[in-house]
Amino acid sequence: MATTSDTEELAGELRLAVTRTARRLRLQAGGRLSPTLTAALATVANHGPLTPSELARREGVQRPTATKLVAKLEQEGYVARTEDVFDGRSFVIAMTDAGRDVLAEMRARKDVYLAERLEALPAADHAVLARAAKLLEGMLEV
Repeated sequence: MATTSDTEELAGELRLAVTRTARRLRLQAGGRLSPTLTAALATVANHGPLTPSELARREGVQRPTATKLVAKLEQEGYVARTEDVFDGRSFVIAMTDAGRDVLAEMRARKDVYLAERLEALPAADHAVLARAAKLLEGMLEV
């Protein structure tokens, strides 16, 4: 049975590994979008179309911040806004083809980076990492 100090030590090791992995993947994605804009675009891709208020809630930011993010993404052509059929005072944001393309390109670069590193590992380690990925996803699901 793990002790509190064992659990805290593991938590620190996981935090460091996840943080370093995220940093390296951000670098591999290329500098087209900031991490904040990339996260907002991914949220629109995964949950859109959605209102700026829904985007703000999902991203954990204030509505004015979400509105600024939408404006930047729209300026780049990655999202488009249309009138909200349920509330004429608001709008919904949806992905454009350009947005889907840039997100796919960034994800592909990250996948290639990880795949190259995975190739150097034995099959047994692949199985461990596959299990760890599933555990982390389940543990962090909100």
